[in-house]
This record gives sequence, C-alpha cells and structure tokens, in this order.
Amino acid sequence: MGEFTVTGLRVVREAARAGSFTRAAERLGYTQSAVSRQITLMEQAAGAVLFERRARGVQPTDAGRIVLRHAETVLDALATAGDELRNPLPSGRLRVGAFSSATAALVPTAIAAVTTRNPAVRVHLREGTTPALLSALTKNRIDVAVLSGDPDRPGDTTFEPLLDDSLFLAVHPAHRLATRASVPVDELRAEPWITGSNDIGTTLLGAWSGPSWQPRIAHAARDWIAKLGLVSAGLGVTIVPGLAVSALPARFSIIRIDDPQAHRPTHLAYRSGTIPPDHPLLEALRDTAATLAADIRARLRT
Repeated sequence: MGEFTVTGLRVVREAARAGSFTRAAERLGYTQSAVSRQITLMEQAAGAVLFERRARGVQPTDAGRIVLRHAETVLDALATAGDELRNPLPSGRLRVGAFSSATAALVPTAIAAVTTRNPAVRVHLREGTTPALLSALTKNRIDVAVLSGDPDRPGDTTFEPLLDDSLFLAVHPAHRLATRASVPVDELRAEPWITGSNDIGTTLLGAWSGPSWQPRIAHAARDWIAKLGLVSAGLGVTIVPGLAVSALPARFSIIRIDDPQAHRPTHLAYRSGTIPPDHPLLEALRDTAATLAADIRARLRT
C-alpha cells in the first residue's frame, strides 16, 4: 500500500469538485494522464476505489468521500499555514500602559479583541498616571501607552490621537441637578467636589477648569471606587470621563457639562521602531476608540 501525498489529495479534491478527470486536469494545469496517475496512486494508498467512472464523468465512492473529507481538512490546514508564514501572526508578550478611565472599556475591549484572534499574544496591562506611563514608555518598560491630555512628546515616540474624551458630571439621584440633561459650568461653582487630589492641577478638573472659577473641594480620593462611594452617599459631585461612563452603575445620574473646556484628548503612544504601526493591538485600540467616540457623541446629543 502506498502513501497519501499532498499532490494526490489535491487532485482527488479537484476531481470531486469538477466531476471529471479532464476538467480537473484543466483547472490544475496537469495533463489528463497525470491526473489519472495521481488518482490511481491515491486509490492504492486507500486500498479502495475512490471514484466511480461514468460515461459523463466521475463520482466519489463511499471510500472516496472518506478520503475527500480528510483531504479538505489537510489541504485547508496547509493553506492556513502558508498564509501565516507569508503574514505571520504576532506573538509574545506586549506590555500596555493606560490611565485609569481608559481601563474601564477602551483598553480591555481592544485587548480582548486581539487575544481572541491571536492567542499567541500575551498582553500585560499596567495602570498609571500619564506622566508615569510616559516615563515607563521612554525607559522601555512598556511597549504601548494610552495617555490622557497633551503631555510632552519625546522625539523617539510616536503619538497619535485616539479620541477627544468629553467629561461628564456624576451626581446622586436625589441631587438637584439629577434630572438635567446638561448643566453650564457657572451652576457648579457652589457644589462640593470630590476630586483625586487637593491640588487642582493634578485632578480631572484640571482638564477643563479655567481662571474664572475654582471648584470647592469637599473630599479628595484617588481611588475611583472611593470617589463614587462618596457621590453615592450624597457628599458631593465628581467628574466622569466619557470613556468610563459605560462602566458606571445605573444608580448614578450622569449629566453633560456645557463648557468647551470640558474635554481632554486621549492619545496612543509607542516607541518608534519597536512595534509596527499596523500591529493588531494598535488597530484594535483605534477601532475601539472610534466606536466609543461615536457613543460619546450620541450621548452629547441627547
């Protein structure tokens, strides 16, 4: 008994599809005698007749259908291997850093999309402030960073905008503003604020507050859960980036802030030459950001 060969399995598949040795030869660019010879060799390997010869063509026998089913599997797997060799899937570890609200939906969604399609990619996520992440990126401690605001840009780092993130107000459902769709900043002057720091320049408020007003800080809490807990207790209001709105519990009222400064840019950054611009994770971040930006725009219109 002989052995099955890739060429022979390909001929068997084409003969079954064409219903004719002659047409199979034409499609494969072989002579008819070459096709007949390959079929004979495959029948010897199978120890059975694979095709029933008829006046108007050929039809697989029961044995032929068994060989054909496995031929499809083998040839498809080889085609996939060829595609991967020509266009290798990314593999290995990728270190990603992101500021806190970007880890609510943007970055996890992108990571899930990439690792589902490319199981060989292992993504390690690091959460931190934009200055800390930028420092880690320049020191080669992370490969990709999702940054907030408009930080300094080292010469060997590629920056590109992901989205312009609008800021929203989160209040207790019993708050006087809870039923409002939007609020101008002038109405927020007397509100007790819950921020990440007593230093205005380091809080989310710094992204849109100006010289004409300063928030009255009632509580400072760096942790998001602590800030939301204070809001839930009715002890103040806080800012929620559009990136994090979808992750908030339904018990909070989310209000649009009518102020042109109530937004902040979100950037994608990576060291030039260390990761290709078309890496699947970068593409996934761009796609996810576009979807989230559309959701934020829709919320602003309501």
